[in-house]
Amino acid sequence: QMQLVESGGGLVQAGGSLRLSCAASGRSFSDYTMAWFRQAPGKEREFVAAITWQGGYTNYAASVKGRFTISRDKFNLTIQLEMNTLRPEDTAVYYCAARTGGLRAIASVYGYWGQGTQVTVSS
Repeated sequence: QMQLVESGGGLVQAGGSLRLSCAASGRSFSDYTMAWFRQAPGKEREFVAAITWQGGYTNYAASVKGRFTISRDKFNLTIQLEMNTLRPEDTAVYYCAARTGGLRAIASVYGYWGQGTQVTVSS
């Protein structure tokens, strides 16, 4: 069983930056892909970014590419999401997720989820 705990959300003005972290525990992660999803009020959960634990291969949603960076710290067992040039439309609850296997952008194939952290971007 894997446990995921997010932190780092908050309120920021448009154009600002935030860094989210996800602490993972409970099992070996070598064959896992870790990802960030987000869900705004009244909208479906959408893919943000993903990274393979072993090789560090990444994938990004078009809406965040060039502004967000996903990374993993293999020593501290954490996943980070560096978010720059934030926009009001980035406002959502951000979730950390994990799955066995490669990069995928579909929420239903991720079996482990954190509780979420709120990110609010004011205009």
